[in-house]
Amino acid sequence: MKKALITLLLIPVFALAQTNEALDFIAPFNDGVAAIKKDNSWGFINNKGAIIIDFRDDLVLTETDYGSYPVFKNNRCLISEKKDGILYFGYIDKTGKKVIQTKFLNALNFNDNETIALELIKEELGENDVLGKKVVNYRYYEVIIDTNGAIKSYLNPEGINIVLDKDFLKNPPKITSKRISDDLVATPNEDNKWVIKSIK
Repeated sequence: MKKALITLLLIPVFALAQTNEALDFIAPFNDGVAAIKKDNSWGFINNKGAIIIDFRDDLVLTETDYGSYPVFKNNRCLISEKKDGILYFGYIDKTGKKVIQTKFLNALNFNDNETIALELIKEELGENDVLGKKVVNYRYYEVIIDTNGAIKSYLNPEGINIVLDKDFLKNPPKITSKRISDDLVATPNEDNKWVIKSIK
């Protein structure tokens, strides 16, 4: 009986030690969780040390004062996925479920339940009779989205034309707008001067 009791008491200790051994990096806690790295994959632990998101290779790293690692903000973590050689961004929640599809050409971490992302729009311009193909144009827009992925505001309503080809689009386009307060965003104009816009 005594032997069985000691075994039962040691099982949780060994189980906890096994899940968290041989880690390459442990990030500070943020939004109630901490990123952990093993080899080239990242996961997340809760404040009890239990792994809540298993190791995966689609989490996007954020530059911080403590290094580069994935973070949760407003219960959302950036992920990326390559489709036809082009990187798209979306978000998961703390269960690891994809809650915003990987459809943005770039995206930032959430802040106060909103963030800036690059929405891609495909416009059909007509059809090429000789080739028998549709003529399309791609534009992307800087948009404010909420934690469900709904667009709240367009920051550059005219959009920017882009060639959607892996040889042309080797890196994600840069997000040029920046939040300067809860209600204001600064966006550069054609003269490279800043324009302040209200997003509420």
